[in-house]
Amino acid sequence: MAKKKRSTTSVAKKSNAMKRVAVQARATKKSGALQLGGVRSKVNARAAAHQMLTHVDARGRAAMVDVGQKAVTARRAVAEARVIISAELANRIRKNSLAKGNVLDVARLAGIQAAKRTDELIPLCHSLPLDSIQVRAELRRDHVYIWSEAKVTAKTGVEMEALLAVAIAALTVIDMGKSIDRAMTIQGLRMLEKEGGRSGHFMAGVKSRR
Repeated sequence: MAKKKRSTTSVAKKSNAMKRVAVQARATKKSGALQLGGVRSKVNARAAAHQMLTHVDARGRAAMVDVGQKAVTARRAVAEARVIISAELANRIRKNSLAKGNVLDVARLAGIQAAKRTDELIPLCHSLPLDSIQVRAELRRDHVYIWSEAKVTAKTGVEMEALLAVAIAALTVIDMGKSIDRAMTIQGLRMLEKEGGRSGHFMAGVKSRR
């Protein structure tokens, strides 16, 4: 009788051991599936990111966007920036008494010139035959306000031309006034408005101070 009882106990132990092995196997399989799912999720996320970033190819390398199949449409972009200046520099600009000449006129011309050379300065920009580029540089109480509007009839947008125009115009103000004010800063460089193309009409959410 004792022998039969020991035999029954041994069978029960083996059964319990087999159950534990089965449970561990299922847990390992589930963990492996989760890890594989995580890897797949990361791969899918990278692929989605590459699709969203138009200037990145399938291998993650920088590339110029192919706009060959896009329609030619009228496009427009408006940008702005401000150069914060000292009261002394503002007074000198107002009197046009700086050694380098008329700050506002030179800054305006620098912005126009920069817009026409955007494709040379920003690596992945397309060459665009601009229909129009306008730049304004105006002296305000504590800053020089710079505004630009670029227009083109093409397959791609003209935002970078407008932004580069105000950026270079702002840097020109700094170059011409740095002998008087070395603490100048450029603020609020941004796109104000964009029209044309598949993305439609964009306007900045915060009202301009122009």
